[in-house]
Amino acid sequence: MEISPQTKNYYLPSIADLIFLTILLYLSFYDTSGMLGDGDTGYHIRAGEYIIKTFSIPKLDMFSFHTPPLHWTAHEWLSEVIMAYIHRAFGLTGVVVFFSFLLSLAHYLLFRILRSYTSNILWAILVIILVIGSSLIHWLARPHIFSLLLMIIWYYLLESWHYGRRDRLYLLPLIMLLWVNLHGGFLGGFMLLGAYLAGNIFNMLTATPSERGHYQQKCRQLGLTIGVCLFACLVNPLGYHILLFPFKLVSDKYIMDHVSEFLSPNFHERMPFKYLLFLLITLFAITKKRLDAVELVLVLLFTNMALYSARYIPLFALIVAPIITRHANYALDFPDNNVTRFFRKRAENISKIDASVQGYLWPIMTVLIVAIAVISGKIQHTFDDKIKAVAAVEFLEKERISGNMFNNDEIGDYIIYRTYPLYKVFIDGRLDMYGTGIMKEYSKVTKFEHNWEDTFKKYNIKWVIFDTDSVFSRFLLHNNNWTLIYSDKVASIFVKNLPEYSNLIEKYSSVKPYIPEDTNDAR
Repeated sequence: MEISPQTKNYYLPSIADLIFLTILLYLSFYDTSGMLGDGDTGYHIRAGEYIIKTFSIPKLDMFSFHTPPLHWTAHEWLSEVIMAYIHRAFGLTGVVVFFSFLLSLAHYLLFRILRSYTSNILWAILVIILVIGSSLIHWLARPHIFSLLLMIIWYYLLESWHYGRRDRLYLLPLIMLLWVNLHGGFLGGFMLLGAYLAGNIFNMLTATPSERGHYQQKCRQLGLTIGVCLFACLVNPLGYHILLFPFKLVSDKYIMDHVSEFLSPNFHERMPFKYLLFLLITLFAITKKRLDAVELVLVLLFTNMALYSARYIPLFALIVAPIITRHANYALDFPDNNVTRFFRKRAENISKIDASVQGYLWPIMTVLIVAIAVISGKIQHTFDDKIKAVAAVEFLEKERISGNMFNNDEIGDYIIYRTYPLYKVFIDGRLDMYGTGIMKEYSKVTKFEHNWEDTFKKYNIKWVIFDTDSVFSRFLLHNNNWTLIYSDKVASIFVKNLPEYSNLIEKYSSVKPYIPEDTNDAR
């Protein structure tokens, strides 16, 4: 029986489908540890388990040994609960696949949005590739992925309203009600609302008398929406304090200047973000249409954020992508020659095929394949023992070392995941909670600043687990007050020469420091 062309289109994948399945299959089957490149995933899971067990949102830290317990703003509590339930059912593999699905869905939706702004599908494909490349730096199994997805939806709803497509601003407070309990990135929603309000106020002030009423109405709508969203975001366990947390974080200059993900991007590296920024500048130079006031505010705001901190590059990418795609329609005409005709013809043919594709067969099939692989154990995700202190923590579980430890934040994250409540850490990924004071004390020790030993005395530090290939570990190797009892390529463990550790010291007296193959450093 012959299948009609219309029926065949249900079995063809669209470009958006291909983006979805490529990201999901790659992250699920091939990139076995990339989404777990940051140890924060571990403490998020344990925090979620604590919330489920106690049926309460923690306000004080329970993972470190600091006394009195530090005040903790658990602003990602709902994400952590979701992660804990998934982990309980499917382990780390389930957590990784879940966030991989969210990333796939986010970029699927973004591409569909880009296609609505241009008839040239090749241009939309180029932009989404640059967006994906730019956001790869933050593809991790952590709560911020919820913010990435919700930001795209929020942005689309505002864009649709602003350009008169469809008014669904009433959905924003409902999204905010969810968003504020998932991740501190909810502030990005208010930043977008503020940008649209500022742009429309400018348009109102510069409009002709006949058009002024239109912009006044838009400003009133936005003002009302902002008010309702502010009310909605108060529906969280922390009340109005949740609004203060993001400002407290970004205003802490020491954290902004000393935490790697908050530092400015390094343009000496090959960064797709750099090329996306160049494309944006070039397009604005050759476009025949001026930027709308809202677009100008958005570009200035998120470009500044991305240049200030690499953490915000994914947000910059998704914000400028629709603007670039839309203004590509108004770019100066290219000369009519064989090359331009070739690309124009290819774009038209691909667009016709893509527009005829219907249904969601390929995304559904991809999700089913991945789900079956997870349930049957065909794919496994875990922390990479080549970069995480997996073996060292197994040693800790066996030996049950008593006393206060000194560690770095990444090792602290993994210790919380593997051993809580057996061990409590000096520091972990919740650097905003530890604050400038403890971070400065940590830096003072690792940089051997004047009187660094006072920090060890203050916190009664009796043993250390730290990166093997670090100046601090090399120093302890030659310090007569400390003895090495474990060493591998990732982490080394030292105990202070105290009577309580005499058995450990005797048992592991023959332990030799691990020497990396790529260095001649004699330890």
